[in-house]
Amino acid sequence: MKLIRVTTVPETFIAFCSGLLRDLQEQEGYEVVAISSPERRLQVVAEREGVRTIAVPMERQISLKSDIKSLWRMWRVLRRENPDLVHSMTPKAGLITMVAAWMARVPVRIHTFTGLVFPTSTGLKRRILMATDRLTCACATHVIPEGEGVKNDLLGNNITKKDLRVLGYGNIRGIDLEYYNPELFKGKKDGRYFTFVLVGRIVGDKGINELVEAFVRLNKDYPQTRLILVGEEEQQLDPIRSDTKAIIEEHKSINAVGPQKDVRPFYAQADALVFPSYREGFPNVVIEAGAMGLPSIVTDINGSREIIIEGENGTIVPSKDADALYQAMKYFVENSDDVRRMAENARPLIASRYEQSYVRQCLKDFYREVLSEKA
Repeated sequence: MKLIRVTTVPETFIAFCSGLLRDLQEQEGYEVVAISSPERRLQVVAEREGVRTIAVPMERQISLKSDIKSLWRMWRVLRRENPDLVHSMTPKAGLITMVAAWMARVPVRIHTFTGLVFPTSTGLKRRILMATDRLTCACATHVIPEGEGVKNDLLGNNITKKDLRVLGYGNIRGIDLEYYNPELFKGKKDGRYFTFVLVGRIVGDKGINELVEAFVRLNKDYPQTRLILVGEEEQQLDPIRSDTKAIIEEHKSINAVGPQKDVRPFYAQADALVFPSYREGFPNVVIEAGAMGLPSIVTDINGSREIIIEGENGTIVPSKDADALYQAMKYFVENSDDVRRMAENARPLIASRYEQSYVRQCLKDFYREVLSEKA
């Protein structure tokens, strides 16, 4: 049987599906085709996964003229390829692919929602986003929400009435526990400091403004604290405030290291992850940190609240609340025994729910189930 996976940009395949497409073709016996925008990284996907790739240009932002062209091209590709199953992820790829697959009469049409933008949007933008999500769901035969939070948002906002299936414990990527292993980085912590780390884009909706505000206050009370920021600052999309940027550049206890290919050494230097994002689907950063033995301070949002069990492997605070963030960080600094206990719980809890082979087996079983129904 022929299976087509679609993402808006090739980087998503590399981040979420590394090794999966090869497994589906070589171990499960599918003919696998990967479709994404014609970027250089699409060739990397072909070489790493050993699958055929097809380039279809897709804009990440709303662009009516470009989107109609992408829809036409995707429909032509799907008509020519005649797959048994097409599976999309990321918003624009989902909209274009599900509509084109419905038009091409692909029998099994699956879309995975890795996160939703409309819950934190307002006005006309919110209405447009909800309408496009409704259209995506209407054209899909099966919808996979990444976690119970995404599922509840889809149902609670009447985006779809379809039977939604959360696979496993929600996360769609899984974690390679041999790679994210704290034993590989023993001795990296500096015991003179309590170090917090954030891994993610340095933008407003990751809670960076509140985090910096809370940390500056904390550092005045506890000078032995440090904050490491790992990620790329995006000036064009949701930039942080200018005063926040100035503090990051000037504060002696804040170390902004930029984007990193390997984030494990920075987890290894830290005592806790702090992740005050406004919205997520199912944040892999929190899973990675837990696998590296870190307790986490997260906000009460989709995904994060499913990974963190209050008091067991971290704590949950309201989003957009710098004072609540400060209080949680202060508690971590002052209560070393509790932090040590949560750190000891972190990796076993992640291993029991999000180990990569288990997560991928859930998807393979789902494919077999829906394809057998088609037959």
